[in-house]
Amino acid sequence: MAIHAIPQAADLYGDIEATPKARPRDYLPGLTVAVLATLAAASLADRYGAPLTLMALLIGLALNFLSADRRLTPGLGLAARELLRWAIVLVGARVTLGQIVAIGPEALAVLVATVGLTILAGVAAARALGLKAPFGVLAGGAVAICGGSAALAISATLGERRVPQASLTLVLVGISTASSLAMVLYPGAAHLLGFSDAQAGFFLGAAIHDVAQTVGAGYSWSAPAGDTAIVIKLARVAMLAPVLAGVAMLFPGESNAKGKVPVLPWFVAGFFIVAAVNSTGIVPRALATGAADIATWLLAVAVAATAIRSPLGEILKSGPKPLFVVGAASAASFVLALTYAWGRIG
Repeated sequence: MAIHAIPQAADLYGDIEATPKARPRDYLPGLTVAVLATLAAASLADRYGAPLTLMALLIGLALNFLSADRRLTPGLGLAARELLRWAIVLVGARVTLGQIVAIGPEALAVLVATVGLTILAGVAAARALGLKAPFGVLAGGAVAICGGSAALAISATLGERRVPQASLTLVLVGISTASSLAMVLYPGAAHLLGFSDAQAGFFLGAAIHDVAQTVGAGYSWSAPAGDTAIVIKLARVAMLAPVLAGVAMLFPGESNAKGKVPVLPWFVAGFFIVAAVNSTGIVPRALATGAADIATWLLAVAVAATAIRSPLGEILKSGPKPLFVVGAASAASFVLALTYAWGRIG
């Protein structure tokens, strides 16, 4: 019995390294399932105007029973790990240094402080509820930066030993729910406080979790508020790189073949490089847009694969505590963004 327990545990977490002898064709079944699930999610997202990553998550969870098929393990692992890492690299095409500079030094300082304090709120809530600090970093970072995309990137940096698939899936569920609620409720809060376009744009861009919901909420207020919300949100997305760098240094990964621990994972360095090149202006707009679109699709495939291979039993045993951490981080982000928009922006 003990002899067979080790490979079963490895398959539970879906590590590609657990199947080093996999041939290229062995990856095809799992990849096919993840891609088909994403295509179905895209169809539903287009029909109902829902975020692609949310639909990919829900369909992946509905297909979770397929995780019992060992033939899908290599491909699902590849989609959830390697495709995710390349998506993180391409996310750098969404931001430029000019977008960050355009918001001004004071607002930028507030955003930096908001991101840091939101992550700390996630860590504090996790520890208060008896959860580990890496989970608090994951939940707080996802809320502070860009929702599901940040959750996937931070989890890849932390590694599955610190953040199992069940924990990541719970954060994705919590983030998707919180972001959808924020898109509906936050504009109402701004109306009650009599915010101007500039105030509403900053507040919505600084507080809402995912990019798609930020865009929806901003332009539902007004075109100027939507433009401001996008710039503020993209500045938060740009903070993914330094946050990943900090996470990599605070929580070092496993040693490489030479026994050395890399300062930065290669995909984090790739994010920096792509963002830097995109900031020069030499990249054609169509190419940058195409890279960002590819990143969106790769992230959706990774979300679908993650949901399919997540151990639902572990998720159900976790109870509501992980969702409370997402809620605590969301409350911190809401209060910080609202306070600055209300008190300082005219």
